[in-house]
Amino acid sequence: MRFKYRYLDPALIEALVRGMGVQRLFNQLLLASAGDVDQAMDWMRQLQEQGYLPESLDLDQMLEELADQQVVAPDGEGGFQLTGVGERRIRRSAFEEIFADLHRGASGYHPVRATGAGTEKLPETRPYRFGDELHQIDMSRSFHNALKRTGGRLSLREQDLEVHETEHLTQCATIVAIDISHSMVLYGEDRITPAKKVAMALTELIQTKYPKDHLGVILFGDRAEEVELADLPYIDAGPYHTNTREALQMARSLLSRQKQPNKQIFLITDGKPSAITQANGIYKNPFGLDMKIVNLTLEEADLCRRQKIVVTTFMIASDPTLQQFVEKLTQTNRGRAYFASPDNLGEFILADYIRNRRKRVK
Repeated sequence: MRFKYRYLDPALIEALVRGMGVQRLFNQLLLASAGDVDQAMDWMRQLQEQGYLPESLDLDQMLEELADQQVVAPDGEGGFQLTGVGERRIRRSAFEEIFADLHRGASGYHPVRATGAGTEKLPETRPYRFGDELHQIDMSRSFHNALKRTGGRLSLREQDLEVHETEHLTQCATIVAIDISHSMVLYGEDRITPAKKVAMALTELIQTKYPKDHLGVILFGDRAEEVELADLPYIDAGPYHTNTREALQMARSLLSRQKQPNKQIFLITDGKPSAITQANGIYKNPFGLDMKIVNLTLEEADLCRRQKIVVTTFMIASDPTLQQFVEKLTQTNRGRAYFASPDNLGEFILADYIRNRRKRVK
């Protein structure tokens, strides 16, 4: 039998309150409740009754202030719902929380296959080579070299010129595919909330820093479906199997419509593929590794490789059999794989994404 339940670890809650404050804790509970404001407030009240929040905190007043700030609004049924302002606020909160971790650890940096048209100057310089752009010339260093060569007379030659090293910034199209199968909330470990947090952080990152990039989100259980970015706070896991093949198929189809030179899929999952879509319906087998399902999924990973779509898999589990499957998928696609816990999932994804947009020009 399978049981779905959530467990609020007292030590974790105390750490969250100390490290985040009340507002960020509320944002975290909003994510865990799939954007249900009333449920998140009920949890806040329970935490206050259990002594994790100070008695002096007026939660009703807090809710009124959120309504005044247009973060939440009445839903017409006696409760409250998130507004567009509220959705942007928790995206920002997710981004700040995950991006702050990157300063403490820089894991998962990798180069891209191609560069874009724009350049960004770096402090480092090197001797001028034929074909370098004139705007890259470091005039101070070049004049210094000329004066040193001539003993004080300004007579500039090509050999004196130095240019700035540059980084080429490339555009990227990314699809985040999130597993919403039943196992994402089983065994007392909430894996769907950090997966949502990562997708929302990527949304905030791209919309604020890389507006020319494209980001799409796919959910996959028995079937795969594209969702709007605004729907991210409200997604939740359900009683589904894991149709990884259809997720890759849909992601590949969506990326084929994009013009960015770099295309990639972030696959966030905690389990083996257990379903595929056939002409007569969905074929499911949750027991063990079904080679029919596995082989068709690997074929799809190979099609992504042929279309130069890199699949980066983030495996939120430690089962050796499942790791072997992910390693095989990664080998087939020639992509990347990380075996991470929900706590460091966001760090790996964002670090890898940012690095994938830059390449030093030698």
